[in-house]
Amino acid sequence: MAFDQPAFARLLGFKLISVAPDEVVAEMAVTPELANRNGVMHGGAIMALADNLGGTATMINLPLGKTTTTVESKTNFLRPIRIGDTATARAVPLHKGRTTMVWQTTITRPDGKAAAVVTQTQLVIEWNG
Repeated sequence: MAFDQPAFARLLGFKLISVAPDEVVAEMAVTPELANRNGVMHGGAIMALADNLGGTATMINLPLGKTTTTVESKTNFLRPIRIGDTATARAVPLHKGRTTMVWQTTITRPDGKAAAVVTQTQLVIEWNG
């Protein structure tokens, strides 16, 4: 089920806040383990948050027997998010097709300013698993 998050997302502290077909929101606390050497949220952690959210958003829009995998992702890093802050991610669809879905995820800081914008393409595939 799409609401059940994978172990990696749980390891990162990924927390779903709201789920709807055209908007999925999650939060993640920025811990020292998720920081880079400058004491701010690591770019890989930001990308992992967005990737998991885009996958979740796609999964809730799929019919039974289908799953998804990310085939493209682009990240614009705009501002840092400091240790102790909570990153909020909001994914909205740019395209929802039968074979691909494109999601834009904006990651914001507690002050409401955008820290990153991620655009990703999800491939829709058959799943027998």
